Amino acid sequence: MKRIKSVLLFAGIASLMMGCAATAHIEKDDSVNFNQYKTFTWLDDSAKSPISGLQVSNLKNAVNAQLAKTNWKEDKDQPDVILKHDILVEKTLKERSNPVYSQPTTRPYYNRFTRRISYIYFPSQFMGYDDQQYVSREGTLTITMIDAKTDKVVWQGWATEPVNNRNLSSKEIQSGVKRIFKNFDPTQQK
Repeated sequence: MKRIKSVLLFAGIASLMMGCAATAHIEKDDSVNFNQYKTFTWLDDSAKSPISGLQVSNLKNAVNAQLAKTNWKEDKDQPDVILKHDILVEKTLKERSNPVYSQPTTRPYYNRFTRRISYIYFPSQFMGYDDQQYVSREGTLTITMIDAKTDKVVWQGWATEPVNNRNLSSKEIQSGVKRIFKNFDPTQQK
C-alpha cells in the first residue's frame, strides 16, 4: 500500500511539472528523405521583420549551433534547405480558479447541567470558486525548413512559453531553440 501511494505521488508531481513546462511541437513531411540535406541558408526577410536585429542574430546563432551538431553547414550559394524564422509575443487572457472556504469558528454555549461554558468548533466549509482573469504574455518561436529546389515546406518546429517582456530574451530564445531541435535527427526516418 505504501508503494502504491508513493507511485501515485510521483505520478502526480510528474504530471504537474509537465503541465507547467513550456511546449515544443514538430511537424515534418514523412515523404522527404532528410539524408539528402547537408547545407542551409537563411531567408532574408529583415526588411519586414518587426523584431530587433539582436533577437534575429541570437536566434540564427542558436539554430546554426544546433544544426552544426548534425553536421549541417551554412551555404549561401547552393543551399539544400532555406530556413525561415518567426518570433511572436502576444497577450492572452487566462483564467484562474481558486477555491473559497469559510472561516472556521467557535461558539460558546452554557451547559446548564455542568454549569460551565463550553465551546463548539465549526470547521471551515467549501463555498465555491473565485474565478479571476489575468493578462499573460506568451512568446512563440517558429523555425521553418523549405526545400530549396521545390519551395516546399519539409519541416517546421515551434515552441511556446510564458514570457515577462514584450520581446524574447536571449536566454528564452536559446531554450526555445533547444526544445525545438531536441528530437531533430535528419538521419531518422519514420
